[in-house]
Amino acid sequence: MRLRSLAKLVIAAVAASVAATPANAQAHGPANGYLIVSGGAERSTEIYDKFIALAGGPDALILVVPTSGDADTYDDSCACLKLLRAAHARNLKILHTRDRNVANSEAFVEPMRHAGGIWFAEGNSWRHQDAYLDTKVQRELFALLARGGVVGGGSAGGRIQGEYIPLRSPEPKQRAIPEKDWRRGFGLLKNVAIDAHVLVRNRQFDMLGLIEAHPNLLGIGIDENTALVVHGDAFDVIGSSYAIIYDDTRQIQPVNDESLRTVGGRFYFLRPGDHYDMSTRLASRPPSGRPPTDRVVRSPWKGPPVR
Repeated sequence: MRLRSLAKLVIAAVAASVAATPANAQAHGPANGYLIVSGGAERSTEIYDKFIALAGGPDALILVVPTSGDADTYDDSCACLKLLRAAHARNLKILHTRDRNVANSEAFVEPMRHAGGIWFAEGNSWRHQDAYLDTKVQRELFALLARGGVVGGGSAGGRIQGEYIPLRSPEPKQRAIPEKDWRRGFGLLKNVAIDAHVLVRNRQFDMLGLIEAHPNLLGIGIDENTALVVHGDAFDVIGSSYAIIYDDTRQIQPVNDESLRTVGGRFYFLRPGDHYDMSTRLASRPPSGRPPTDRVVRSPWKGPPVR
């Protein structure tokens, strides 16, 4: 009962946030800037290359937020800087605090007003939440996007960008934010729930229950070394693996008894290069622009099976 009550509070908070969105705002992603939402464990510089280019190039100021990690303090030796440096970023600075009062100070957010990009590191999403949710840091993220900048992150740093954060790692019983906010993300990607490491950790079925419980959300699972490049209400997949779409208005259609493909499915895969429109809930595969598969049909999950 306690979990059900918490879920109702979270959805109410999400609904209030959406209702407060200006009428001309994007329904999902930023109208001007970009998001790089990674599934984590980036093994090459491809994702960082894209992030650095969108931030303004190798000399642009890029802030890296390692707050999801275990340490109390971080400096220029942080492993979170390694791949950005390998991708030739030359103007990197750490942005970190665990004190919400500091996160709400003008001095702390001042560097954000000069940055071309901000990258949220891997670790535990709840630590990003506890430090920055509903602070000046979160507001400056929207300001950065409004002026055409980029916010990126992998694993915890990807999941925090969505509206709703699926429960993953154990969380402490005492948090810096109210319990009703424990599942709220930064909402940079609205009406969306993100999960990471989905295939390599066999998480591809985990989003099903969440979307059944919260059908107003679009679920997106992202495998490792794979990312979404989000602009407006659409994104492209980059990297080396797959993204998975969980849309409770669509299913994979079974074929027929003769083919033995008699079982459909509630999610489907996008590969690198694929394009997805979050408003129409339609995927396309360049250069033809055709869907990745013609077996995905409009069919509510709670309706009768499609045959």
